[in-house]
This record gives sequence, C-alpha cells and structure tokens, in this order.
Amino acid sequence: MRTTRTVPARPVLITALAVTTAGSLLLAPRTANAETEPSVSRDVTREGPAVDERAARAPESAAERALAGSATPTADTGTARGYPREQVLTPDPENPADKSIKLGLTPYHAIAPKLNALQRLGDRVSVEVAGRSAGGHRLYLVTVTAPESARQARAQERMRELIENAPVRAAKDPAIKAGYKAPVFFNNNIHGNEWEGTDASLRIVEQLATAKDARTKDLLSHSRLYFNITANPDGRIAGTRANANGFDMNRDFVTASQPEVRAMRQIEIDKQPAVMLDLHGYVNGTLIEPTTPPHGENYEYDLFLKNTYANALGMEAAVNGLGHTPAKDGVEPAQIPFRDQEEGWDDWPPIFTPQYAAFHGTVAAHTVEIPLAVNNAAYTSLPEAELRRRSAINVDVAGAAIRSTLDFVRTNRTSLVADQIEVFRRGAAGAAQVPLSEETVPGVVGIGPEDVYTTDFPRAYVIPAGGTGQRSATAAARLVDHLLANDVRVTRAARDFRLAGRSYAKGSYVVDMRQPKRGLANVLLADGRDISDKVSVMYDISGWSLGRLWGATVRPVTSGGLTGVPLRTVSAATDVGYVAPRGDLRLRLDDPQEIAALNALLQQGVSVRQAADGSAIVPASARVNATTLARTYDVVFDATKLTGTTELRRPRVAAAVTSGELFALREMNFEVTPVSTAVLNAGFDWSRADVLFVSAGLDHGALNAGARTALDGFLDQHGLVGRGTTGAALSSAEGLLSAKPVEGNEDANGVVRVVNSGPVTAGAPGHGFVYAPVWFTDLGPEVRVEQSYATGAPLVSGHWRAREDGSGGPADAAGQASVISGPGAVLFGTEPLFRDHPKGEFAQVGRALFTVAPVSSGTGEESG
Repeated sequence: MRTTRTVPARPVLITALAVTTAGSLLLAPRTANAETEPSVSRDVTREGPAVDERAARAPESAAERALAGSATPTADTGTARGYPREQVLTPDPENPADKSIKLGLTPYHAIAPKLNALQRLGDRVSVEVAGRSAGGHRLYLVTVTAPESARQARAQERMRELIENAPVRAAKDPAIKAGYKAPVFFNNNIHGNEWEGTDASLRIVEQLATAKDARTKDLLSHSRLYFNITANPDGRIAGTRANANGFDMNRDFVTASQPEVRAMRQIEIDKQPAVMLDLHGYVNGTLIEPTTPPHGENYEYDLFLKNTYANALGMEAAVNGLGHTPAKDGVEPAQIPFRDQEEGWDDWPPIFTPQYAAFHGTVAAHTVEIPLAVNNAAYTSLPEAELRRRSAINVDVAGAAIRSTLDFVRTNRTSLVADQIEVFRRGAAGAAQVPLSEETVPGVVGIGPEDVYTTDFPRAYVIPAGGTGQRSATAAARLVDHLLANDVRVTRAARDFRLAGRSYAKGSYVVDMRQPKRGLANVLLADGRDISDKVSVMYDISGWSLGRLWGATVRPVTSGGLTGVPLRTVSAATDVGYVAPRGDLRLRLDDPQEIAALNALLQQGVSVRQAADGSAIVPASARVNATTLARTYDVVFDATKLTGTTELRRPRVAAAVTSGELFALREMNFEVTPVSTAVLNAGFDWSRADVLFVSAGLDHGALNAGARTALDGFLDQHGLVGRGTTGAALSSAEGLLSAKPVEGNEDANGVVRVVNSGPVTAGAPGHGFVYAPVWFTDLGPEVRVEQSYATGAPLVSGHWRAREDGSGGPADAAGQASVISGPGAVLFGTEPLFRDHPKGEFAQVGRALFTVAPVSSGTGEESG
C-alpha cells in the first residue's frame, strides 16, 4: 500500500471519455459470499511515521545474499527458444506458519506445484525463475501467450529491439504493426502483507490457459502477458511489508539494493512492457492510478497520461461492476487520484514500480490498491472468517483490474505500441517534451497548470574518471555500472577531449542524452528540483540525485554537440583497482568500498594505522592482501611515505538503526549486532561491542534499571554514533555532547548543500540527504562542527517547507551544524545511510565509527 493524507477532490470529477465493459474477455469472476459490514471510510492516510523508528533485525545472511552480486535473473531472456518455455519446479517444503494460509490464500510453498499444474494445461503457459529473494526464495515469472517457434520468438525479439534502438524505422515497419506482441506486465505482492494480487493472477493464468473464446485467442496471438507471481516471497510468508532485509522494495528502484528489485528491473528491460499493473492493498475504495501532481518531469507524460487514464477508467468500471457496495459488504466505489484528489498521491520519484516502468517505455502503468484491509491490526484482531471474506473480495477486485487491462490491451494494442515507439523516438532525437493540456491529451478532462511538469534535458553528462580535482575513480565506476544496469547507454573517451569549454582526460565517461531512455538517464543524474512551493505535502522522497549523492563528479553539458569527441560504447566500467608496486600503501577512506576494504584487512589481522588526514596506512608486507581487496572492492592503494599514528581495529557495532542503515553498515563490512530497547532490557552482553550506533528503536527512558546501568557503563568506556532525534536524545540522556538538537519539518526531505569542516567528513561531497532534518545549536566548548548546512538556500532538490508557525524550514537550518563530534560521540542531523542510497555519504559514518571506537592495543587483532 502507498498511503497519503486525505486531500480535497479536483474541481473536475467527470471525464468525457466513456468506458463500458462490453466485449470483456470470457474470464468470469467468482463471487464472494459477503456478509453485511459497516461502510469503511475512503479517507487515505499515511501509514505510520514518515521515517521508520523501529530498530532493524534483519539477519546477516539476507544481507550477504543481496550483496553477493548483481543477482542477474535466471529467467531465459535469450531468443534461442520459442514458447512455451516450460520447466518442472521442485516443490518447497510445506510451511504451516505461512501467513497467507489464515486468509484462505495460496501459501508460498503451494505456488510451485500450482505452476507445474498450470503448465500441464496446454501450450500457453511458461514458467521461469527470474531470481531469488533476499531470503533465498525463488521468484517466478509466468508468461502466457500463443505458442511461438524459436524462429517466431527471434522475430519478436528483433522487433522489440527495433522499437527501442531504431524507433523511426519501427514506426514505419508494417511487421511491427501487424505482428508485434504487445508485452504486458502484472507485478504482484511487492509488499508481502498485501497478498491477493498473487491469487488473482494465478486464477487469471489458469483461465487464460484453457479459454477457447475468440477474444482470448486474439489477445494471446497479439500480446505476451508476464506475471511476477510474488515479488516478495519473504514478506508473503512472514506477513510483512518488507523483504528479509527489512526493505520496502517499492522504494528501492533508484538504488536497486535488493535482489528482488534487480529481478524486476531486468524484467522491465528485457520484456519492455507497454502496460503494467502493480497490485497492492489496501485503500477503500479501490485506488487506481494515474496520480495527483507533482508529476515526474522526466516522463513523456502526455503519452503516459493518455493511456494510463483511459485504462484506469476501464478498471474503475470493471471493479464497480462487480456489484460490491458499502451497505452490502463494506466496499466503496473505486477512485482515481488524478481525477478525485488534488495532491498527496504523486508520481514524482521513480522509486515506485509503475513510475520506474515508465522510463523503460511503459505507457500505461498503475498502482492498484485493492479495498479491504486484512494485514497489520486487522490480521490479528479480526475473526478468520471475516479475514477470508475480505480476501475473497480483494481477489475478485484484483482480478477485475487485470481482466479490464487485458481488454484494454487487446483493443488498443496498435496505439500502445506506437506510443511506446514515440517515447523512444523523442529520447533518441532529443525532441522536446509535449506539455500536458486538454488539447495535447484529448479525452482527459480537468488538466490544469498544476499538472504541467517538463524539464530541459542537457546535451550530455560527463563523469570524469577520477584524477586531480575529481571525486574518486571508484565512485565513478560504481555510478557507471549502475547506469548500465538500468539500461542507460554510456560511452568512454579514447583520448583527452574538450567539451563545452572544459577539458576532460582520456577514460572519462560520457552519457549522450540523445538516447531512447533519456528520461531514465536524467532522472538518475540530474540535481532534480525544489518543489516545495508546488504542493503542500509529498507522498515520499522528493530528491534523490545520484549525480550529487553517489560520490562521483557528474557534470551536465548544456550546449554544443558531441561531434569529434572520441567516444566508445561501454558495457561495463573499467576496473580501477590498483596497488602500488613498492613501499607502504595508503587507502583513502572517502568511499564505502574503501571502508569495506579496510574492514576486510583488519578482519584478516593486518596491522593498519590511521594517518593524520584520516586515511589508512597499510604496511608493504600486506601487499598480497591489498591486491586481492583492490580487485574485490575496486579501490586504489597508493604508495605513501606516511607512517600513521593510531592503530586501527575493526569496530564491532551494536546498532539500533533502520533496515537501510543496517544494510549499509554490512555493505561496508562492519560486524554489526542489532539491538533495541527490548534487547537491552532483556540483558545485552556489551562485551560483544566496541561502539554503539543509534538512530531508531532505542528509548533511554524506556530502559529498565539494569539495562540503563549496563549502557551507562559501556558508554563510559566506548563511543556513540547517533543519527537524528533518537541518537541526539540518547547523547543528551548520557551527557555526552553539549548540544541542542533542533527538529526541522518532519515531512522535509531532499538533497541539500553542506559545508564539510572536520575529520569525520573529510573527503565527503558537498551535498547530503535529509529526511526530517535536524541541526544542532547551543554547542558546548568540547563540540566540533564537522559539517554545516550551507548558508542561503541549502535545499537543492526535494520538498522542505517551514511549518505553519514558520519554524523548521530551510532558512532556519541554513548555516547551522548538521554533523557534530566531541569526546566519545558523533551526531548526524542528516541521513547519510538513508535506505542504502546516498553512497557518497556512507564513509562519513564509517569514519565516525572508527573515530569513537576504542583504539587497538597494538596487536592488530580483533578482541574476542
């Protein structure tokens, strides 16, 4: 579920575009046996706090699986085989604790046998494994289409490639118009405790497998239907929104930290769907996108809204046509945010599945929120019979949305494919976007100036590959590989060159913005925009720039051309790992991969000392170790004559933190033990820790006497790293730093300008990320300012307003301390590890942990 505040409806609620259910596919829904239930309010409210205040408990094994590699899906994306592509799936052990059982739904262990049975029904159903979850469960991709020979499948792939790579030719190709199978993607259960999309999809697949009517045959002859049966098996089994790493994966598409998200990303790239649904719950009445403003400025939104709104009207009619009513069974009529709300359910960030899909050519993409809550408090408080009644209705509603979408695709296949081609044509040609109006998007009534968001695309972006005055080569390589993984095209200079009056070295990367997926390239690399004056509230984050937050130097080129620049297309960033051939070695600690390499050295028992500039000095005797780690982490060990002073040890971190922070700490190879108020109250063995990191889930006032005494004793001898109000509160309770934390607007978030001034933030970028920003005033004499918010207007992109009383805005934060340190403590008012995203900020936390951890006795070994 995406949740938001209730907002007024738009003045225009009625569309002139008529939609009927006539001619629907012969896929009759089952009727739920509903008992009378009081009407449920249609108010849509944000679920829980904006920032997760619970302490993360994800197992280390789940993080290891997610960090093991890019986790390229195992689904057969080649063209050597036709359809069906069948395989017999090994059943999973029966799990009576699967939370879906109570709802009368399909438990995860029953999915593989069900899919085996569906493949036996005929020659339309294929099943492949698209990857594995963080918890190790298989991710099933089901394809339903009319049979294809290997030759026909290759022809389909050639047409798909032509649509993206040569859109002008594709638009004129009669074979595409007559025979290209429109790809359609149904994504289910990305939030594990929003179950019913899985069951609706299984039911639809079964019906499509054997239906004999002409409309179904026509549909399957002219489309490929892809069903991600459960995008989150970990959460489905456990009854949790998140996966085994504690991640809300419908916030992860910019970062793609989780293997399930990488699998979905690859499906989007390889299948190139023209239409997609992402099935969620629970909003009553059923919520069907398109969204309220602000709309993402990098989309071809005229094409997107045209198709998304038309399909939404059809889904609305189908859902309402089931006959559920508030009086009869507690089901309210469906709603469309674009039409029925003014703000609060936006598509500004590409972190959500449908919004991300739009950048891969999807021209109708929807979140659909089915109506009746069966999760969270409802799951534990309602009788099982009532839960099953609700789930049955939800399956019917999800099924109605899917069936209506299939009708829409069958009827509009030609125009949907043509609009996808036009998305790619505009990108490749560098064509202007088409602003929204009732003239440019006929059939959609109520478009106003509040809906118009466009941008000026630069001609290119240059990512210098390190060197004097540039950010690290490691960060540049990481960013380039991430762009390539998102199907953004990148080139590399074969020699030195000049562009727009600036000189660049050989090996620098160039992103030519005249490419089919220019919107995706820009939404990842651009600064973004301050939209604080556009709407009063945003649904989720409003700024995320990889160009500012991932540690690499990224320069937009706004004028001129690329003619004469010696560029070669790359399929991977060039490795930058290097070890000087002689002498002692210096490892900078400005990047999370450098922190991870340092922790690996310390884990191996290598004696490493810290230099005055904060870098790590590695003895020449450890050159073999360094060589291996340079390859593993793609980092540079330069020659040095520095000897270093303090001998380092690998800190053992007790962490009361969010899931994203816990994952980021493990990504940097720290040994982490999750803690919380409950863990400390149960009696925690502090000998297992060297430093405490607190940002969530630890309330000093809620500790019992024994836990408080033990914590006091630990912090007398060990250090604290705190983030946000929770970390600052613990520092105050323990009397560690004399500072007053000031809370900004709790809804504020985005990319901010900062000024770094201390050893903890040495080498950090001049930008940070905030969510519910904090700053520090009334500093005691022992407190050092490590970083401050920039003076003037610190917000670069995002949404940060003052509160109604005028407090808590960016003007109040300007020039104030954002990171402070002192004896035994470092406090952050920014979010340097937020959702594992701002990679360029991670090293600040790594340095902080090393700063406050006890120094080694000189053995170079870890304590036990």
